[in-house]
Amino acid sequence: MAKRGRKYLEAAAKIDRDRLYSRAEAVDLIKETANNNFDPTVEIHFRLGVDPRHADQQVRDVVVLPHGLGKTVRILVFAEGEDAQIAQEAGADIIADDEVIQKIQNGWVDFDVAIAVPSMMGKVGRLGRVLGPRGLMPNPRAGTVAPGADLPRLIEEARAGRVEFRVDRTANVHAPIGKASFTKEQLMENLQHLIDAIKRARPAATKGAYIRRITMANTMGPGIRLDISEATS
Repeated sequence: MAKRGRKYLEAAAKIDRDRLYSRAEAVDLIKETANNNFDPTVEIHFRLGVDPRHADQQVRDVVVLPHGLGKTVRILVFAEGEDAQIAQEAGADIIADDEVIQKIQNGWVDFDVAIAVPSMMGKVGRLGRVLGPRGLMPNPRAGTVAPGADLPRLIEEARAGRVEFRVDRTANVHAPIGKASFTKEQLMENLQHLIDAIKRARPAATKGAYIRRITMANTMGPGIRLDISEATS
């Protein structure tokens, strides 16, 4: 078992591992235990009652959090010609031409969000081995592949706090909701938007309890289990 640091142990001592906390109580604890030397990200982890091995039980969607994520987002857009001009005017940080695509093939991924127009997907498809494991691969289902006319909206959403979530092979979903320095109200509203989005994404084929566990944590901090009935009401 890994040895825990002093700050982690101090934070863990304030949390009752056998108790289920309300959203408000959990957010209070998150802020109280954020004793790092940096502003930690607040993360939410869902355990879902789905079987990810089946295509009809996949959970994947996007949500725009009302108060963003509290970080600078570097946006790369795969586009050419007029579409590239639209992306540049909309505030994209990087326009992926052939030179940039070659850099990505060599392992460069110094950006947070990747968006593509459909005409570029032939080239983008060759980057799956690099972008896929990092969650950066543009995907029509996630809304990151769209015509040039939609680029300003997608870029604006990415800046505002657009979060893509998807169930992993162990039936868990992990997503950020902001920084510990956010106000309690900001974290509560972001949390509620994410929970609502998870509920809307419930597959029709799912049987029984859908959301089975919700845990909130700071970066490198102890988990705080939420009362599911209260959190999803």
